[in-house]
Amino acid sequence: MSAANSAHSVVAPSRSSKRIAGTIVVLYALITLIPLVWIFLTSIKSPPDSISYPPKIVFTPSLEGYCNLFTTRTRQTPDYIASLPAPVDTCDEVTRKRNMVIAGPSNFLPRFINSLVIAFGSTFLAVLLGTLAAYGFSRFKVPLADDLLFFILSTRMMPPIAVAIPIYLMYRELGLSDTAVGMILLYTAVNVSLAVWLLKGFIDEIPREYEEAAMIDGYTRLQAFRKVVLPQATTGIAATAIFCLIFAWNEYAFAALLTSGEAQTAPPFIPTIIGEGGQDWPAVAAGTTIFLIPILVFTILLRKQLLRGITFGAVRK
Repeated sequence: MSAANSAHSVVAPSRSSKRIAGTIVVLYALITLIPLVWIFLTSIKSPPDSISYPPKIVFTPSLEGYCNLFTTRTRQTPDYIASLPAPVDTCDEVTRKRNMVIAGPSNFLPRFINSLVIAFGSTFLAVLLGTLAAYGFSRFKVPLADDLLFFILSTRMMPPIAVAIPIYLMYRELGLSDTAVGMILLYTAVNVSLAVWLLKGFIDEIPREYEEAAMIDGYTRLQAFRKVVLPQATTGIAATAIFCLIFAWNEYAFAALLTSGEAQTAPPFIPTIIGEGGQDWPAVAAGTTIFLIPILVFTILLRKQLLRGITFGAVRK
């Protein structure tokens, strides 16, 4: 009886292995969170505290970084600042302590909106085109399908900087430089290859019999695709959308080369934030912190679909 009670499955992990694995996961999570926490702490430091050595762990929080991020400032004489009326808000008060006044809003908010439009727009198009192409490769006999799939995948292997100059020249001739449409088309073209390969694997796992039964009941091929395949491929579509959005959201090289004004996104703009006497690190950290929020929220909202998508097809009955 004692032997029977002490026996355990060779498949199920033991308590000690669970504890070790849990400890490793927690340590890994803490290590990966350190840079994010440090960026956030820097965003609420004052400029002198952000560059102090050794680094300050205990400090007085300040909103100066966020104020500098969203405003432009000009230096004035103490007499001029003393003649002004009382500060209207916290940013005005913080700015006057540096013998400066707020001259107007900065360009961060328009650049942030550009990132939202370009990243989510290109992700939508890449997932849409990738779903249609993946369905075609999965369900129809496409001539030279393996060669075409390899060609699609090979476009992802090439480093983007290798085609940066040709794309720049092409965009200049077509009038797509520094336009949101041009950036959306470019990011869509880069992400389509990833979307096709990921979604084809998901659609291959959906039995054809479901569509055949729907078409026997009177559905057209398009109706069967829309009402049968798409609902079952939701997890794969969500996982693919997250990966495509991460690339489009963080992309720097093309954004720095092809945009400089109207369509510039946040990644090339944040490093250009200049403060008094050099780089304004609290403002840079504040911009980085705000820039992380949309992708973090999007991933959290789709986390269940992402986990299901990663493990989709791993267990077969």
